[in-house]
Amino acid sequence: MRLADERARKGKLRSYGVKLHDRNKEANLLSLHEALKAGTYRTSEYSTFTIYEPKEREIFRLPYFPDRIVHHAVMNILEPIWVSIFTADTYSCIKGRGIQAAANKLRRVIDRDKAGCAYCLKIDIRKFYPSIDHTVLKSIVRRKIKDTRLLNLLDEIIDSAEGLPIGNYLSQYLANLVLTYFDHWVKEVKRVRYYFRYADDIVVLHSDKKTLHALLAEFESYLAANVKLEIKQNKQVFPVAHDHRDSFGRGIDFLGYVFYLNETRLRKRIKQNLCRKIAKLRKRKKPLSEDEFKQTLAAWWGWAKYSDSEYLINKLNKITPYEIKFRR
Repeated sequence: MRLADERARKGKLRSYGVKLHDRNKEANLLSLHEALKAGTYRTSEYSTFTIYEPKEREIFRLPYFPDRIVHHAVMNILEPIWVSIFTADTYSCIKGRGIQAAANKLRRVIDRDKAGCAYCLKIDIRKFYPSIDHTVLKSIVRRKIKDTRLLNLLDEIIDSAEGLPIGNYLSQYLANLVLTYFDHWVKEVKRVRYYFRYADDIVVLHSDKKTLHALLAEFESYLAANVKLEIKQNKQVFPVAHDHRDSFGRGIDFLGYVFYLNETRLRKRIKQNLCRKIAKLRKRKKPLSEDEFKQTLAAWWGWAKYSDSEYLINKLNKITPYEIKFRR
């Protein structure tokens, strides 16, 4: 339990929940350990709030103690098991396989085989987290996990809300698990070479658009029949443009970037948000130090430096104290 507590508190040391737990930490951990052994743990009541960027979503939040600690305790056991069955083309909430890893892999694939990436199928799942069926999810969980006590605990967490609550630490892993056997079917049965999935966002590249249309129909059938999920109506098959000036095709809008055959651009909204952030920083009465400025904008610069954004970076360097060497 101490390891779970240590991992759960990362980045949250100043939160009220952590401070409250620390007033009686050892007794709390002992009582939680006993509750898990006895099978009497029950998920606490959720609080919710709404975010509006990048789109409107209801976020669910549980208390730090006992729930966040329980979720980390579960993942200390299950993470290596579940990660071992994820395909190499599955990204999100996997160590070493975040946004930049996925973006870099997609860029390498396009650079290596432009002809094989001439067309793109881009899809995502309609209301993915809220639509996840508990019976389907529990069945998938049981393919690898056989311990009755652990399964009962997972069932309790899964049944604590409809679908999967966005914001739960465990939800992101369970969401990946729901689609992992679809990933294997795509790669091993359909033999799709260029396939990328980040959460419920999926990109498939191919030299032939008819092949992609056929795959789309098969994807829809598989997802409906096997995991009771539906592809959004904004599904697309399109030719990939050479660059942002090419009016024949389009860029692949994925992971905050727009990928073309010959370049990678930042998504327009990312640039707008970065400029708004800098404008707010410049209006501060007390200016930030250079180190504080770097820390505040580190994530934004991370987006920019992995795209063809020399002009943007040069422009920002003129109005900020933070300088960075551009590299693709």
